[in-house]
Amino acid sequence: MRKIIVQEFITLDGVMQAPGGPDEDKSSGFKYGGWVSPYFAEADEVASGFMQKWMESTDILLGRKTFEIFASYWPTHGDMWSGINEVTKYAMSTTLNKSEVDNSGWNNSVLLKNIDDIKKLKNSDGSAIKVHGSGNLVQSLFKHDLVDELFLMSFPITLGVGKRLFGDGTIPSAFKLTDSLITAYGVIFTYYKRAGEVKTGTVGA
Repeated sequence: MRKIIVQEFITLDGVMQAPGGPDEDKSSGFKYGGWVSPYFAEADEVASGFMQKWMESTDILLGRKTFEIFASYWPTHGDMWSGINEVTKYAMSTTLNKSEVDNSGWNNSVLLKNIDDIKKLKNSDGSAIKVHGSGNLVQSLFKHDLVDELFLMSFPITLGVGKRLFGDGTIPSAFKLTDSLITAYGVIFTYYKRAGEVKTGTVGA
C-alpha cells in the first residue's frame, strides 16, 4: 500500500489558495495570490533540510487546476526541481480527458477519473505519493480517509478569504507531530502522521 502525503503552504487561518503568484488562482475574486513570496526574500539555511524533504522527488497526485498550472511550467524548469519531470504525475479530473493529459507536454502524466481510481492507486505497490495544492482534491481525500501524512508550511499571515485546507466533510482524525521547525522569518514547518481515532476526555480528571 502506498502512502498519500498532503503537502501544502497555508496561512494561519488555513487558506491555501494561490500561494505562488498573483495569477495562479483568481477564482472567487481572490486578490492575494503570491502571499508566500515575501517570506522567501531571505535564504534561511536552517530550513534547507526541510526544503530538501519538501522537494524530494516522488510520484505526485494533483487536481485539475494544479495539474494545468504545473504542466505549463515544470517541463521547461526541471532544473529547479530535480526529478519532477521524471516521476509519475496523476491528474484527478472529471473534466479532462485522457488525450488532454497525454498531450499536456508533461511526461509520465496519468488521468484518474474518480476517488475509486485513487483508492486503487493507494492500494498498489510503489513509493509514497505527494499532493501539492489541489484544494478540492485534498478535501475529498480527507473526506474518504485517504491521507496518511501532512507536511505543512505555515506562514504568519491571515487572509480571511480563499480556499482552505480543511473543509466540510473532513473526518475526525488524530495526527502525531513527528518533526517541526520555526524559521527566522516566522514560517513553521510541521510534519504529521496519522495516529488513529480522536480521543476525548475531561481536562484535569
